[in-house]
Amino acid sequence: QVQLVESGGGSVEAGGSLRLSCAASGYSLSTTCIHWFRHAPNKEREGVAAIDGDGTAHYIDSVKGRFTISIDNAKNTLYLQMDSLKPEDTAIYYCAPCTVVADPDAYDWGQGTQVTVS
Repeated sequence: QVQLVESGGGSVEAGGSLRLSCAASGYSLSTTCIHWFRHAPNKEREGVAAIDGDGTAHYIDSVKGRFTISIDNAKNTLYLQMDSLKPEDTAIYYCAPCTVVADPDAYDWGQGTQVTVS
């Protein structure tokens, strides 16, 4: 059974940093594409960063240079290092396979992890 569990969120001041984790079970992160998404109040869910099976990272423009996506294959854990945080980064953050974009409403998004920047 595939399970992805996010953690590491919190409340920080603008300019601060957080590192989010996504622990995977029943699913090898090293062989496929996986995505960090975020969902802010009154906004559409958006993909923030993704990493392909070959290790290539992709970011939306608003987080380039501030966020870094990575995988620890030994721990089968995905990370999102977030630096120079801004209030507009406030959202619930989720990890999910990239394939979820085909039918996001059918995916069990779980609880995610809350990031609040003030």
